[in-house]
Amino acid sequence: MALAALFGSVVFISKVVLPSPFDKVLVVVQAMFLGLGAIMLAPFGATLVAVVGGLLTAGWRAPMAIYTVSFAIVYGLLVDGFCSVLRVRSKEGEVNRTRLIAAVTVSTMLVGMASYYTTTLLFQLIPRNTMFEIGILIAGTISGLAGGYLAALIWQKSVRHLVTSPSGRRLPTPE
Repeated sequence: MALAALFGSVVFISKVVLPSPFDKVLVVVQAMFLGLGAIMLAPFGATLVAVVGGLLTAGWRAPMAIYTVSFAIVYGLLVDGFCSVLRVRSKEGEVNRTRLIAAVTVSTMLVGMASYYTTTLLFQLIPRNTMFEIGILIAGTISGLAGGYLAALIWQKSVRHLVTSPSGRRLPTPE
């Protein structure tokens, strides 16, 4: 829980530093910590990180709190779900970099487009703009790729050496 709180707090800080709408497009930090949460705190690590980050951000931006928390939870569940479906982490504790990047990227794209369409088509909070839609898809894809890559890189270079496998054995060291 402490690790989820730490990761969620960093996600919150990264969200409040950037003005809207950039905080919704440049989600590299959020994607990275959700990816790390998914592999380090399975089975619902990304969801825990997202809930903490979402609740803190909702407190900061109260008028949109329900959307903030809802989409944060969906994002966390998507990352956890795709990491599980794609079997990002093997039973031996190894993490497949490509699968982690794919899980985080697809999740980021889906939640980005879902949140955009919810605010434009369903609730009509902002007018529809095709160029903005394309920008969100491109930026979301790049942010997801970068976040997934950074999560895999951080895991492989340092974190995996601090964590033990589910069976209690130390994970293998790189050659």
